[in-house]
Amino acid sequence: MTTKPTPAEKDPRWQSVLERDADADGSFVFAVKTTGIYCRPSCPSRRAKPGNVAFYDGPAAAEAAGFRPCLRCAPKGRSAAEVGAEIIAEACRIIEASEDLPRLDDLAARVGFSSHHFHRRFKAITGLTPREWGAAHRARKVRAELRDKETTVTEAIYDAGFNANSRFYETSNDVLGMTPTAFRKGGEDTDIRFAVGESALGAILVAESDKGICAIALGDDPETLVNELQDRFPKANLIGGDADFEARVARVVGFVEAPRIGLDLPLDIRGTAFQQRVWQALRRIPAGETVSYAEIARRIGAPKSVRAVAGACAANKIAVAIPCHRVVRGDGEISGYRWGVERKRALLDVERERARSGKEAQA
Repeated sequence: MTTKPTPAEKDPRWQSVLERDADADGSFVFAVKTTGIYCRPSCPSRRAKPGNVAFYDGPAAAEAAGFRPCLRCAPKGRSAAEVGAEIIAEACRIIEASEDLPRLDDLAARVGFSSHHFHRRFKAITGLTPREWGAAHRARKVRAELRDKETTVTEAIYDAGFNANSRFYETSNDVLGMTPTAFRKGGEDTDIRFAVGESALGAILVAESDKGICAIALGDDPETLVNELQDRFPKANLIGGDADFEARVARVVGFVEAPRIGLDLPLDIRGTAFQQRVWQALRRIPAGETVSYAEIARRIGAPKSVRAVAGACAANKIAVAIPCHRVVRGDGEISGYRWGVERKRALLDVERERARSGKEAQA
């Protein structure tokens, strides 16, 4: 005989109680009718029978219903997750205020964690390791310093936290995408080749620096795409592509029409450490498949960074080759896309149809 689910078991919050999910702390409390006590979702006490459980939006609502707070999980105070987030925020401030990146052991000791636990919590909350956070902060700072025309390049490098010119120049292409002097001059003397092709989705512009493909843009009007490229690289040398380069455009067009052929091009990917991790995860999504923003966050080891993942997708300027069109909402619905939602839907339709055809051909 099948037992009918209780009201608590039908409530999606019950799963958080079963898993003692600390991430759900603060979003609701649950009360146990037989004990008259209410708890956090993560409470480690013996699990109550679902038939005796009721859910409330917070402590005030539970107490208004006659329940008292659990002494073990203290649901009226700050949760462990909230305290942990504050500690990690303090660690970020320490990193940003330090001339040199603190050693992991020293940083963990300053905030009262063990090295292993601190490293794991820091990455879970920020999406980056402490070292990656420090590098991203210095990258942002050196960009801002270089925009100050009264600051010399050397001063900008030192002010950003690099204690030697050589250490910065070793990574300047990754940080800026070009030399510091070229960055200051808005890409001056940087050669960028480009060409425009046509596909079922409209015009496609492909642009390449000496590091690799730096832009793939989709649109209705080729001239508009070229103007946008000029606005993005105002002082670069934009060079119309020759026959060899136009072959690259043909490969991109071919990929749009037949995504299963793959698109293995050298990419000039300029972004924060977190953005690059997201973009690499996107490139591993097979054609014909979609994943949610939350799933990408889990795959890069930062499950709480769903909004940051969505931001990294929005910041992607290399269409198709970095397939942000394969990321959808948790309910499967198609949401925003830099080059238009209809193009995103069309790309997915083509990929799914090609994937089905390929499976039928193998059967």
